[in-house]
Amino acid sequence: MESSTPERQAVRVTILSRPYTLLATGDPREVEEVAASVDELMLSIAAKAPNADSTRIAVLACLHLADKLRTLERDLDRLKHRVDSKSVEFAGMLEQLIASAGER
Repeated sequence: MESSTPERQAVRVTILSRPYTLLATGDPREVEEVAASVDELMLSIAAKAPNADSTRIAVLACLHLADKLRTLERDLDRLKHRVDSKSVEFAGMLEQLIASAGER
């Protein structure tokens, strides 16, 4: 009997010089890439705040990523609004074309 849940596999990553084993579904390379990005961010923060402990560095990294996410969510909302507006505009233009073609 096959399970409908994807199989999880162990993925080893290193963040801030500490090894972690994560259970992940999907492509392990994606997990490795995300972990590498987090590691790079945390190392960058650590370089700017050499006296900060790992918890403080992690909190600052989380705040940075949360801010980035909020900005991307706002951008996505703006794009959705523009797409919706254009859809309404194009639907109106199409209706006009259909109406004018029917009058011929």
